[in-house]
Amino acid sequence: MGIASEGRAGSGLRGGEKKPPDVTNRIQSVDALRGLIMIVMALDHTRDFFHAAAMQFQPEDLARTTAAIFFTRWITHFCAPVFMFTAGMGAFFWLRKHTKKELSAFLWKRGLWLVVLDVTVVRFAMTWGQGPLLINVLWGLGWAMIVLALLIHLPLRVLAVFSVAVIALHNLADGVSLPGLHQLGVFQIHGGMVVISYTLIPWFAVMAAGFCFGEIFTKHKSWMPAIGLSLTAAFFIIRGINIYGDPAPWSGGVLSFLRVNKYPPSLDFLLMTLGPAIVLLSLLDKIQLRPKNPLLIFGRVPLFYFLVHLYVIHLLAVVLTWIRYGKLVPVNPLLSIFPEGYGYSLGMTYLIWIGIVALLYPLCVWFAGLKQRRDDWWLRYL
Repeated sequence: MGIASEGRAGSGLRGGEKKPPDVTNRIQSVDALRGLIMIVMALDHTRDFFHAAAMQFQPEDLARTTAAIFFTRWITHFCAPVFMFTAGMGAFFWLRKHTKKELSAFLWKRGLWLVVLDVTVVRFAMTWGQGPLLINVLWGLGWAMIVLALLIHLPLRVLAVFSVAVIALHNLADGVSLPGLHQLGVFQIHGGMVVISYTLIPWFAVMAAGFCFGEIFTKHKSWMPAIGLSLTAAFFIIRGINIYGDPAPWSGGVLSFLRVNKYPPSLDFLLMTLGPAIVLLSLLDKIQLRPKNPLLIFGRVPLFYFLVHLYVIHLLAVVLTWIRYGKLVPVNPLLSIFPEGYGYSLGMTYLIWIGIVALLYPLCVWFAGLKQRRDDWWLRYL
């Protein structure tokens, strides 16, 4: 979501001038993977605002959930790791036509912009600015980019070893209190509550690993299936041993086995998600998609899609509530604010999700075309 899978040639265009069609060379498979993740992500946020059970219990509460509800949430676990990993890959591709100094400057500026968006635009979209300040994925992406702005100056092999080591070993520090850095952080600031759910450790290492993986994608694509399958197998082995890899051991059953920690992401969580994602990336790299394929369209404008879909979901919840109750009633499931009896079945939630994605498609087609045609400075921030 942070850096596109593209390399921009030095066009010398001024703001507002049209770009020739061959200025941007995108990597289709990375766009497609990111686009798929964007579609899945919308399911999670749709569930938050529309599913009746979401107003009553967490989907991973094994005492109350069902397999359908659990897997509706579980499939969305792939989103954040793929965001981080592909952002790192995008940084590697960007470096092909820029210096490390230029990339470093771009990363920290982009990172700060994402942090600002998270505490302003995203917060307003989710809660209308009410209640605690909930720190979410753009915050995590932003700070990971800022750290990566420094780490890219390391030799690539050194960075690869370091990032993999952090991912593999960070659960050794589970007993060390580092709220906001390695554990969910809850702080009181000037009488208000701030909740940091996306910690710096190990998310920065996931992005750094993606940066290093860009070298494999560029020069050793034949390795990708083996790498992805090995990571997936490692998840089953480490999770099966049930000693290390996640702060909560499993106690029997498929749902318990797959219920791994996201805040912060455990080693098991990252193996479970990144392994299959790399396999899928290798498969997507072997097919050719049409330019207007939804996967490519959404994957080319991920930040625009992310911001717009939050407002569409929340506004639709308000509209449907007005239709159902005959008056405007606040809908804010994150703060447990919703009318009595509110919510829809899981099947209806899926239909609403499909409708939202369909609504977003023409908007993203328009914006992707705008970014392709023009080089206005503000477009670089969306």
